Amino acid sequence: MRSNIFKFLFAVIFCQSVGVLGSVFTTPSISGWYATLQKPAFNPPNWIFAPVWIALFFLMGVSLYLILKKDLKNKEVKKGLLAFIIQLFLNVSWSFLFFYLHSPFLAFLDILILWLAITLTIVQFRKIDKTASYLLLPYLTWVTFATLLNFSIWRLNIYG
Repeated sequence: MRSNIFKFLFAVIFCQSVGVLGSVFTTPSISGWYATLQKPAFNPPNWIFAPVWIALFFLMGVSLYLILKKDLKNKEVKKGLLAFIIQLFLNVSWSFLFFYLHSPFLAFLDILILWLAITLTIVQFRKIDKTASYLLLPYLTWVTFATLLNFSIWRLNIYG
């Protein structure tokens, strides 16, 4: 029981920490560079992003916890954890590319790969724990929307 509490706390704090790392690249650009960009009509207000990402990283943490409860020596579990780590890396990379490097194009390429990595993670997690895979569906949905948003921002701000 104590081991499960530790795994739960680790998984949620780990995922939230990844979110904080991404925000280190994001926050300084919000009122500066990002404010100057042309955005599509469907762009949400800035205040919505933080609570959405906090909720999504929490769901990712719970999903990760469900996988960590399984036999970590199992080949499928190892593959699932690798896919999960890769998608987290791509998630932070997106923030770095978009907000820190001010490159909506490179960020768009990254988010396409991120979308695939999340999908692969869901497929792999489904083999291990269906609930863990379902918990990642809101994340995939949001990243699908973010992909369209990223593409639209890139297209609206292409400079000759």
